[in-house]
Amino acid sequence: MHKTLKDISIGREARVVAVGGESALRHRLLDMGITPKTVIRVRKVAPLGDPIELTLRGYSLTLRKEDAARITVEEVEE
Repeated sequence: MHKTLKDISIGREARVVAVGGESALRHRLLDMGITPKTVIRVRKVAPLGDPIELTLRGYSLTLRKEDAARITVEEVEE
């Protein structure tokens, strides 16, 4: 079952299936390394739920929930 990145719980990993959004946003997300098949771990969520901190490709990235909602993922079983 596919979810969006904003739906993944803290400490869980997910694999990117598709990156959506308008052209400029999609290109920005791809430039940050969020590409299909990339495994992303959700590290933290701010107290009010936005933004979320992610780990991917060996670095940390903070992303707004609005942008995370554009990224379709599947959870990785540990």
